[in-house]
Amino acid sequence: MKLDYKKTFLIGFGFFASSLAWSIYNSFVPLMLEERFLASTAIIGFIMTIDNIFGVIFQPLFGQLSDRTRTRFGRRMPYIMLGIPTSAAAFIFIPRMPTLFAMMAVIIAFNLIMSFWRSPVVALMPDLTPSPLRSKANGIINLMGGVGSIIAFFVGGLLAKAGGYNAPFLMGAAVMLAALIILFTFIKEPDSRKLGRQLDTANQMLSRDDTAQTGTKADLSVHRHLSRPEKVSLFALLLAIFFWFCGYNAVETFFTLYATQTLGISGGDAAMTLTLFSLALVAFALPAGILAGRFGRRRMILIGLVGMIIAFIPMLFIENLWILRLLLFLGGLCWACININSLPMVVELASHDRIGSYTGYYYFFSFSAAIVSPTLFGLLRDLTDQYSILFPYSIAAFALAFICMLMVHHGEAEAEPLPEQSTVS
Repeated sequence: MKLDYKKTFLIGFGFFASSLAWSIYNSFVPLMLEERFLASTAIIGFIMTIDNIFGVIFQPLFGQLSDRTRTRFGRRMPYIMLGIPTSAAAFIFIPRMPTLFAMMAVIIAFNLIMSFWRSPVVALMPDLTPSPLRSKANGIINLMGGVGSIIAFFVGGLLAKAGGYNAPFLMGAAVMLAALIILFTFIKEPDSRKLGRQLDTANQMLSRDDTAQTGTKADLSVHRHLSRPEKVSLFALLLAIFFWFCGYNAVETFFTLYATQTLGISGGDAAMTLTLFSLALVAFALPAGILAGRFGRRRMILIGLVGMIIAFIPMLFIENLWILRLLLFLGGLCWACININSLPMVVELASHDRIGSYTGYYYFFSFSAAIVSPTLFGLLRDLTDQYSILFPYSIAAFALAFICMLMVHHGEAEAEPLPEQSTVS
């Protein structure tokens, strides 16, 4: 087997656009809310969870719907074709709203539409990639996402310093539209109408077989093929995903406020400081996938969690900006080990016709963390009146994720691709 690097890079443009948009959103929306409308960190944190509330509700739904979508464009592409241009249109208006009510209306619309296409665009990679190559492919996908974050933090920061908040959001909308053109032009999904007929026939045969054996109608749930140990591993893995995204999302959401309040730097400089974290993710994304193929996905995730804790502990005592940037770079390397291998472990436990559903599970737990974490940290910060608790909070979350990963014993790559995967890819 050999990974099709060109196709994987092209698929990655969907995640590239999504990551760039969310990085701009998470960097500048808290600053705009605090500067223009709100004083409470807890309220700002709650507003920043709206995207994750919609993600929890709608991403599993649209992941499952895309599994069952039958069109000549494939299962995932219809959602991408409708979702991206609508999201881009809403994105432009976020910083242009003159009142809190108007900004909230646009934020809600934008987050709802983003939920429509995120699971389908992420499911493209495991759809079209054999099992043993998914960590490597996910490394490329996340490399593209990291590049998007770098552009968002660095170029977006420069644009914000030069011309205000409108320019970064306009750039994000333009990148989303460019990604749509690339995906529609170069990524051709198989006609899912034919695939649907094959899967329906297979499910009918399984249903008849189960009814004959048990006297009851077959359970056609997405967990049907999992053994009890596999279910335990899946739950522990999803719980670990919840905890490490609690740690990550707190830093991602509040680092600009932490840096401006604690270190006394500007919002644009704070956003550009996060570039080093994303740069490290980009640099180590593909190596993290390659190393997972040699040493195992679980082991690489455990190494990454320990590394995140080691990188963040000195931040409890250090306020020197350059040392902080170095530690963020180290954290980005470790985050690559975690983030590159988590989705492949989840979808490894799925049958091929349920990849979208399991991608939805991944986003359900990651977005649940992003709902709980900013609000919880915001409450803690309001009680202590200190942004310095940001990194102790994150360290505790990564430690809990490490404990959960010790209970995960499934999700490594198959020795060779399943017949369905060979056919689709």
